[in-house]
Amino acid sequence: MSAAAAGSSTGTGALTLSQRPSLRHRLADRGVDRVLLLLVPGVVFLVALFVYPFIYGLQLSLTPASGGPLASYQEFFNDSYLRDTIGITMWLALPAALVNVLVSVPIAYRMRGRFRGKRTLTTLLVVPITLGTVLTAEGLIKYLDRSGWVNKFLLDFHLINQPLLLVHNYWGVFFSLVITGFPFAFLLVLSYMSGIDPSLEKAAAIMGASWLQRFRYIVLPLLAPGLAITFCLAFVLAFSVFPSANLVGNPTGDTHVISIAAFHAAFEQFNYSLGSAIAMVMAAVMLAIIVLVLTVKIFLDLVITTSDLVSLAPAKGGGH
Repeated sequence: MSAAAAGSSTGTGALTLSQRPSLRHRLADRGVDRVLLLLVPGVVFLVALFVYPFIYGLQLSLTPASGGPLASYQEFFNDSYLRDTIGITMWLALPAALVNVLVSVPIAYRMRGRFRGKRTLTTLLVVPITLGTVLTAEGLIKYLDRSGWVNKFLLDFHLINQPLLLVHNYWGVFFSLVITGFPFAFLLVLSYMSGIDPSLEKAAAIMGASWLQRFRYIVLPLLAPGLAITFCLAFVLAFSVFPSANLVGNPTGDTHVISIAAFHAAFEQFNYSLGSAIAMVMAAVMLAIIVLVLTVKIFLDLVITTSDLVSLAPAKGGGH
């Protein structure tokens, strides 16, 4: 009897072990399978080109030739000429990113549907991507310089008395950032705009909503996350400006941006610790702006959601 019971229990145990799913199946149930191996090249690329350089730069900024670990940071913030590069770069990057995003919205809103010549028009709008910063700067100098075509036209028609200073100053760099940054912002906004179901607007139009109301209450709330991401990317692209500030700006004056300060410290003064510290400050400022924009976006979503719930509350109460 005991032997039969033991045999029965042994068979049950063997059956239980054989019915237990393998480790591979248990991992697959949790979403861990061979497909994740496709992430390996991306992770290696990220570590090799972003994580390691960042850690190495941070370590280099904390090991100056003299002084404590924060000596390079203290040198940067104690020197007004270096410290002011943060404000100068912000004054260039924020307006340029804002203009690129705001101009992209109405154009993308108009171009999201199908119409004849859409591909040609889209190609023309993104052509500046193929030009590069150097060719863009050369074109700006040719058109906007004191002896350029724009000033010649304005002088010939007596619209101005003396040539306008449009390059080798703030405006030259600003125009360059707008020209080179607009295609990226436009393509991103267009992709987000194309993902909005047009039937939502058609339903609102049938209900009598104007195009402004449809845009305000349907398109804009759905587009807001994409606008926040687009602005962050456009800002990062503009904040890291370097060639334009040299070619069509005044690198020792009103366009002495933070990237130029890092370059001078590292490759002209050979103070690699100070150059790395400036790069770390640059990264911290960009990260702070990104966090601020995304936080404002989340806060506005909460405010809008709360206001919608409050507006619906009396209607529900009246129905009961």
